This record gives sequence, structure tokens and C-alpha cells, in this order.
Amino acid sequence: MLAGVPLLAAGCAPRPSYTPLLEMPAVRVGIVVDRDSGTVGATGQYRLTAADGAILAVADGGQTWRVERAGADRVRLAREGRPEPIVVATPVTVRTERNDDFVLINGRRYRGEAVIVRGSAGVSVVNRAPLEFYVQSVVAAELGFLAPSDREAVHAQAIASRTYAIRYRGRRQALGFDVYATVADQVYGGVEVEKPEITAAARRTAGQILTYRGEPIQALFHSTCGWSTEAAGEVFENGGAPYLRAVRDRSGRGRGDYYCAISPRFRWREEWDGATLNAILAQTLPAALGTAAANLGRVTNIRAGKTTPTGRLAELVVETTGGMFTVPGQRIRDVLRPASDRQLLSTLFQLFVERRGDELVRVVAAGAGYGHGVGMCQFGAVGRARAGQDYRRILAVYYPGTKVERIY
Repeated sequence: MLAGVPLLAAGCAPRPSYTPLLEMPAVRVGIVVDRDSGTVGATGQYRLTAADGAILAVADGGQTWRVERAGADRVRLAREGRPEPIVVATPVTVRTERNDDFVLINGRRYRGEAVIVRGSAGVSVVNRAPLEFYVQSVVAAELGFLAPSDREAVHAQAIASRTYAIRYRGRRQALGFDVYATVADQVYGGVEVEKPEITAAARRTAGQILTYRGEPIQALFHSTCGWSTEAAGEVFENGGAPYLRAVRDRSGRGRGDYYCAISPRFRWREEWDGATLNAILAQTLPAALGTAAANLGRVTNIRAGKTTPTGRLAELVVETTGGMFTVPGQRIRDVLRPASDRQLLSTLFQLFVERRGDELVRVVAAGAGYGHGVGMCQFGAVGRARAGQDYRRILAVYYPGTKVERIY
């Protein structure tokens, strides 16, 4: 990752707890991004419209178009049973005839419209969706709904995710959309991942975002902080927002008394033998550091370098027969992988190294938390909700100095 509390404006009547979707801004989500091809369709009758508004085709539900590049800013649209493809300039919009139908992008259902644009080398298909539809899907994918006692955490996640989208609208304009549908921004799965209880909870906060000095904040969040969140300036080169500072997640005085202790990744352990670690670093270190690690050689030692005030590794030092290499910050998670297809959970860990002469025998990482550690701790938010904290208190803890405001 109770009823929403309507925000009161001075001297005004309370706003409705739910804003009609037609009044909401839209967000453009990159679903298929610069690929060789993609498919579009809809669950009911729909139309394809050119950039000038001309109707290119009207199709029945279940009829699918394959989209490919066709040079310059043009795409080729081909459909089974149609003898000639349509070659047209982008953007091309796919819009359903009925509001209760969904567009299909690569076979998955999405609310709103699909927009086909040319990428730098291929084609992209973007879902243009009303913001609240986007938020309810993101919250379901990013946090989920564990129990009625978690509802305040769902409210907090909805406001954080909505704020993120508002803050970054236009961020990727050159690509033809606002946000990716992946962890590069926020995980978004369209209709397929929606859950009624999450939709209801998210809509109780409709229109509410977090601001700092009147501007939408960088509403960063992560799964599990481990014991404390991290200051943005310790993780990101362009970090340093005053509301993204380290916050302890203590819930009591006991050793394990932390709000995020309910997370399955609160504590973790990874282990490598020498041969396995050498094989992994031979792939990951050159990829992370470029030509500096091209002549890596054999790894002889690995150790922690600088750490942040919360104990996260700011540097990882790798000693090899080819030299000494320093891996900075979040790149550590990409370099010290438990497996080739799995990133290290966090940079909050201690290393235990066993060597035989200059030979690396075994390395153990004993760690805590999951994610970059900046902003809201999602499992911490769930723990706080279960302890009786409402969403305003939760957000105030993880984003100190910010305000919850309604913008529509």
C-alpha cells in the first residue's frame, strides 16, 4: 500500500464525499511502450479515430487490431478479415461507444480510452483514464486490502498515489504519456486488478492530494522501511525535499516493536557462495558501472563502504583481481542480486564475509525492509491503521509538514 473525512473550506458548505468522474482530470499511462507491435480492441462496439477527428473504422467487441510502425509518424492497423490495413498518422484514439465497456490493450481491459502513438523506434499504446479510475487500480496493485482494519492505510495510499499522478502529469511528454504502468512510476493493471472494497475506499478520498507550500508533493512510497524511512537526499541525487526525511517507525519499546514488523520482508537474509557471487557480479557490475568494471577479474572481497544515518549502505566496495570498485546507493540493489532476475530487497543490510586467503568462500547479507526507503512505508501505514491511526495522521507522519487538500 472508517469513512473519508470531507475537507471543509472556510465559510463554505462541505464538499460531496464523491466527485463525479466526468469532473476529474485524466492521466495517460504507457501500457505498450515503443514496441514492435501491440493490439487494441474493446469489450463492446468501438471506433478508431484519427488525429483530425475522422472516423477510421467502427468495430464490434472482440475484434482486434494489430498495430505496427509504418515510418515517420505513421502506424499500420491490421485486422483479421479486413483485406487492406489502415496506414495513418498518429495519434489514433480507440473509444468505446458505451461507457460501461472497456478498451483492450494487448488483451487486458482498461477504463477510458486507448491512444496509439509512435515511439522513437516502434509503437506505443497509452491508456488515457480518468484519474480516480487510475488511482483505484494503482492502490489495488500497490497495496491491496488485507482487512477492514487496514482501510485507513488504503485511504493514505490513494491520496499518495493520486498526488504522485498529479505531480508528474506531463513528466514524460516526449514519450506521449505521463507515467509508466510499472515500478518506474506506479504499478497499474487496469480493470484486471481492481477490487470493489479498494475502489470504495479510494473513492472516499476522491480529489484529495498532499501539498507542500501549495504545490503537489513528490509522494514517494515503498513497501517496508525496516525500522526507519530514509531522507530523499541520501537516496536520490535530486532529492532533499523537506517532507521526505527520515522517520522512525517505532510502535513500542520492544526490540521488534515497529509498525512495519507485520511485513514478510521486515527482516530477510541472502547468501552466496564464492562461485555464484563471482558469476552474478561478472554480469551486474559492468552493467552498473560501465567500462570502469570491464576488466573485473575474480572477486576477492566485498565490504560495506559509507552508510547513511539510518544504516543503509551508501557505498558497496568490491575488490577484485582487476581493481577496486565502489558501487553507489541504489545501484547496490542491482549489483548484489540474489539471482540474475531478482533485485536485492533493500540497501539496509549487514555483510558477513568468509574468505580463504584471497578467495571468497561465502557472503551473507542480513537485511531489513523492502524498497528505497523514502516516503511512506506501506506496511508501516497498515500497522498504524491497525493501531487506530487515521489516514491524515499516517500521511502527516511519513510526509511531515504537508497538508491534505481537495483539488476537485
